[in-house]
Amino acid sequence: MLFVGARAAFAHEFKAGDLEIEHPWSRATPAGAKVAGGYFTIINKGSSPDRLLVIASDISEKAELHEMGVKDGVMTMRPVSGGLEIPPGGKVALKPGAYHLMFVGLKRQPKQGEKFPATLTFEKAGSVTVEFEVEGMGETGDTDMDHAE
Repeated sequence: MLFVGARAAFAHEFKAGDLEIEHPWSRATPAGAKVAGGYFTIINKGSSPDRLLVIASDISEKAELHEMGVKDGVMTMRPVSGGLEIPPGGKVALKPGAYHLMFVGLKRQPKQGEKFPATLTFEKAGSVTVEFEVEGMGETGDTDMDHAE
């Protein structure tokens, strides 16, 4: 029981209107890297859809929403145009190998153990500033224990 309580103390969630943004995280990057990924889950507790439209952070020149997929055995990555819809009562996970953010033109290298802010702007919920926790280069985001401090 104590473990569960301690874990709850490290919750890393943010709210914007009917939306909850769970555990924004990124990976540390090697020296000279020009891009970094960003990951989190958006839960829509409302009765109408919302849409992630814009991402901005001082860590990079720009931030883009991308989608990865595999077609005919070839992995592709492409920018998402028109934003990302979060259905009412649903959730969308931004994770490695799927939808994710790309911080392009890094102004500095994210280092493991650091945090950096980014502002997410939604069509209905407006803007919210979240903090991305920087994890190790090989992290996958698969387990809750990866995110414990």
